[in-house]
Amino acid sequence: MNTDNNDRAEVGMPFFADEVAAGFPSPAAGELNGSLDLNDLCIRHPAATYFIRARGESMVDAGIADGDILVVDRSLSPRNGDIIIAELEGAFTVKYYEKNATGIRLVPANSQFAPIVISQTTQAAFFGVVTWVLKSTR
Repeated sequence: MNTDNNDRAEVGMPFFADEVAAGFPSPAAGELNGSLDLNDLCIRHPAATYFIRARGESMVDAGIADGDILVVDRSLSPRNGDIIIAELEGAFTVKYYEKNATGIRLVPANSQFAPIVISQTTQAAFFGVVTWVLKSTR
C-alpha cells in the first residue's frame, strides 16, 4: 500500500457552503463552496492511518455499527474518552479508552457488554485512535 501523500489521487467532490438542518427544515440556498477531498478531511497522518471494519454490537451507542469502516490513526496517543483499537490476547477490539489511578479499562458503548480491565498479566497492545466512522445509510 502506498502511503506517500504525493502519489495519492485526489478526488474532489462538490462541497456546498450551506449546512443542512438536522432538526427543523431551513431554506436551502445551495451555494457551491468548491470541492472536498475526504482524504484531506479524514486523514491527518497518512503514513500512520489505516481503515478497519467494525464487527459486533459492543459500540452501537457510540454510533459504531456492525460493518462500519473505522479510520484509525496510529500516531495518536490515547486519551480518556477516545475510541481506540486494541489487541487483547491475540484478538482485536474497538472500545473507549479509560485510564485512571487504578489502571486502564476498555469500555464498550453497549450496556450488554462489560468493561475490560487491563491487568499486568493481560497481553494487550494499542493499535491507534479511531478518528472517523464511515457508514452506509442505505
